[in-house]
Order: sequence, then structure tokens, then C-alpha cells
Amino acid sequence: MTKPLALVTGGASGMGLATVERLANDGFHVVLVDRDPDLSIKESTRLKQNGLDVQCEILDLTNEDLVRTLIKNLPPINALVNNAGIFDERKFLEVTSEDFRRVYEINLISVATMTQEVAKRMPDGGRIVNISSKAAVNTVMGSGHYAAAKAAVNSLTVTYAKELGPRIRVNCIMPGAVPTEIMMKALRLEDDDLPKLEKMLRLPMRRLGTPEDLGQAVLYFVSPASSWVTGQVIGIDGGL
Repeated sequence: MTKPLALVTGGASGMGLATVERLANDGFHVVLVDRDPDLSIKESTRLKQNGLDVQCEILDLTNEDLVRTLIKNLPPINALVNNAGIFDERKFLEVTSEDFRRVYEINLISVATMTQEVAKRMPDGGRIVNISSKAAVNTVMGSGHYAAAKAAVNSLTVTYAKELGPRIRVNCIMPGAVPTEIMMKALRLEDDDLPKLEKMLRLPMRRLGTPEDLGQAVLYFVSPASSWVTGQVIGIDGGL
């Protein structure tokens, strides 16, 4: 029996890597897409050595021609996880139009391009999961252009769900405080700062999130358990 095919962008680290591993463990053939060649090869090799069915593709998602070529060369994709993104901290009066373009190209336009190309060939029952951020709905001082891009991803999720349904389901996850490399850099945190952050946030779940928490949430959205769920934007945030 042929395995279902999942594609995860930004899959070489953090939440993306945890999602790749979770889906592969659940029986998917997973295409790990990332722009970092060294990390992509290292992690995909490790997962394959652990018996998981993972394929590595090095790709700059802002190059639309390369995205189209990749999708055309793959079998139809059953599940797409748009996880790739960057964080940029810059006060509003210092943000340039180039800053906006760079953040939007990766955090928003690449989501639209990948979704469009995949959806054209996606079989009935396809599932798309966008990874946004709680910054989309909470004020983020000093990074409004990042938050705006993520808010746009939330909006696109609902639009895509209506336009692509019932053939394809589209949902979105907004991660909260998950100490990935991106979050640590964005908040200028070191490992020793995490207990203080955890205490300050006073989360109902009494802990920070993990990449594995997000991988499990993605698994729900691509599994039959969510077969009547589409157009939803959900915070996975420990109650933030």
C-alpha cells in the first residue's frame, strides 16, 4: 500500500522538524523542505537512520519557479504543512519597505505560492495546515510587520478553506511560547531565562510549549479525527 505523502516547509529545525518526525512516525512519506542544506541533510539522514521515510529537498521558497518545479516533480501531496518563516524585530519608525517585502515574501507569499501549486494537484481529502503565530492576534511591540504577515496567514486560511472545500481542508495553528531558536533570538533569551519566562506568563498548563506539542497538533489536523474541521485558526499555547 502506497504511503500518503506530506510536505513540510521549514522542516529542518524547531517545530518543522518535530512535525516531520511526528508525521513520519504516523506512516507518512514526508518531504522535508528547507533552505539550509547542511541542517536539512543532517536531520533527514538522522531520521532515515531511525527508520523513518523522509525525503530532503533544499529550496528557497521565495523562488516561485523552483517551487513549481518541485511540486510538478513530486506525486500528488496529501498533506501540506506551511511552517517556514522568519522573525524580524524592528521598530515601526525604522522599518523599511524592503523589510516588509522580505518578511512578507517568506511568511506570507511563500504560503500562498506553495498552497496554490500543491492544491492544483492535491487529491480529494487533502489537508493543509498553516503555521501562524499568537503574534497575529496579540500586540508585538517592535515587530508589527511580522505580526501583520501572520495575521494575513490567518485570513488566508479561512479564505482557502471556503474556496478549496470540500475537496481540501485548510486549518491554521498559532503557536504560543515555544522556545525554538527563532523565539529565543526574537526575545533575546538564553536557556537560563526560560524558568523566569514560564513564571511570568503564568500559563494554565504551567509550562512552556515544545516543538512536539505543535507536531501533535498538526497530526490532528491531517488525521481523520479532524475530518469535519476546516477554516479554523487555533492557538496551541498552553492557555496564553
